[in-house]
This record gives sequence, C-alpha cells and structure tokens, in this order.
Amino acid sequence: MWIMFIVSSFTVILTSIVMMLASILSKKTINDREKASPFECGFDPKSSARLPFSLRFFLIAVIFLIFDVEIALLLPVIIIMNWSNILSWSIISMMFLLILLLGLYHEWNQGALEWAS
Repeated sequence: MWIMFIVSSFTVILTSIVMMLASILSKKTINDREKASPFECGFDPKSSARLPFSLRFFLIAVIFLIFDVEIALLLPVIIIMNWSNILSWSIISMMFLLILLLGLYHEWNQGALEWAS
C-alpha cells in the first residue's frame, strides 16, 4: 500500500516539476508588435485576420462529434456479446442507446439541429 502511495506521490511531484520548468522556460522575454501580427508576405494585412465564424455551424459540428464518438463506443458492444452474460449485455446496451436517443431528442427539441432559423 505504501509503495503505491510513494509511486503516485513521486509521479505527481515529477509531473509538477516538469510542468513548472516548461512554463518558466517557454516564456518570451521580448514582445514585438511585428512578431505578434499576422504575416502576409511582409505587407500590412488588408483586413482583420480574425474572420467571423458561424456559431450554428460550430454547434452542429460539436453535436456531430459527440454522436460520432458515441457510435464508435457502441460498435464493440456487438463483439462483446459472445463473451458476456446476455441479460447484463442487453441492459447495458439498452441503457446506452436510451441515453443516446434522449440526447438526440433533447437536441432536436431545443432546435440545435435546425440549420436555418
């Protein structure tokens, strides 16, 4: 038990030291306006480098990523079926699908899936 505590303490201390050293050594000492500005072939930029971004597109992309990861988590369930208890497998699979469908219904009900409003 003490060995686990010592190893975990050593790991936390070592990672903290590495993170502090990285933050101290990576600081820039000279802030130059030219280096901080966007580079456009040596000329001053014609317009702002920051373009407006559609928040609706961003939300749909995030929702897609969430459901894509959930589907990727659902695929191994079919393979696990052969080695597990069919009752526990069924309950876990149905709960996972229910949570997935409730999330989809919530997003649909809130109007997050409507592209044009």
